[in-house]
Amino acid sequence: MNTKGNYDSPLKATLKGITDLYRKKSNSLDLPKDIDLKAKTVLITGSSAGLGFAAALRIAKAGAKLIMAVRSGIPEKGEEIKKITGNANVSMYPVDLLDFESIKGLVKKLKEDEIVVDILISNAAMVPLKSRKTPQGLEEMFMVNYLAPFYLINQLIEHQIVKQEHSKIVIVSSESHRNPKEFDWENFGRYHDYGIGETVARYGYFKLLLTTFANELSRRLASQKRQIPIRVLCPGPVNSNIAREAPGWMQPLLKGVFSLFFRSPEKASDPILYFVSESDHENTPIDYLFLMQKKPMDDKATDETNGKKLWEFSEKLIQSLDYS
Repeated sequence: MNTKGNYDSPLKATLKGITDLYRKKSNSLDLPKDIDLKAKTVLITGSSAGLGFAAALRIAKAGAKLIMAVRSGIPEKGEEIKKITGNANVSMYPVDLLDFESIKGLVKKLKEDEIVVDILISNAAMVPLKSRKTPQGLEEMFMVNYLAPFYLINQLIEHQIVKQEHSKIVIVSSESHRNPKEFDWENFGRYHDYGIGETVARYGYFKLLLTTFANELSRRLASQKRQIPIRVLCPGPVNSNIAREAPGWMQPLLKGVFSLFFRSPEKASDPILYFVSESDHENTPIDYLFLMQKKPMDDKATDETNGKKLWEFSEKLIQSLDYS
């Protein structure tokens, strides 16, 4: 996999993030002063910490019915949001995005509870220290950062938990989706051993898969006359715990850099809040924000041939595991 670029090592990725964050921005968008989500049901994955928790807190403050789909923090994180916001309409559903059975269980429970989601925020992501296998034998970061969102989003649409009427799907991706030079179709889904030196490059590659999926999903929904806008974003460098698996000797350095140069999770969640609060009359099928600036996604991600191929490969992989 050819990944030479700005995000092929932890150091280069950090420097690029800092540069992007402090570069002068002439066309930055502003959030509405008063965001009212009282009529909305919002489901967000990976919302027990970091960026996801900050977004969930702001969404609850705006009055939404909030559903937190998480692996940990039940019930304390939901109770914390209730206490801070005064919004009692906060619920937590357990899900482990490393495990297809757990994802199926989440969809089943939402269906049983007759949940209909107005806004789905696919936020969960991970940056592991090294490769590890999921219960189904896949690589963990590939699963959490790409295949689980592919599977979960499609399941929620199929079971009409995300429906056409005024619904929206927001996907948290990364500018690092531009880093890979090509798709590695030959090794798609195969378990690959790697260490910390390769983690950042593979993170960017899986974000390329995720962004390509978002574009293909938008095309397929449009062809079916299903008006569900797709919104993709990069929050920029976030002072969160996403690098919690870094070696012990590196932790003080990372914490220092993150606290000095990276944005707080609350500020970094601005692009999420922008898309969540976007008017229902906004008819653009797909859009992308980097920080608070609209810009085109990488050509590889928007290419229809790549999108069709990725969808086909993803479906075949899931079918081979008996989870279609």
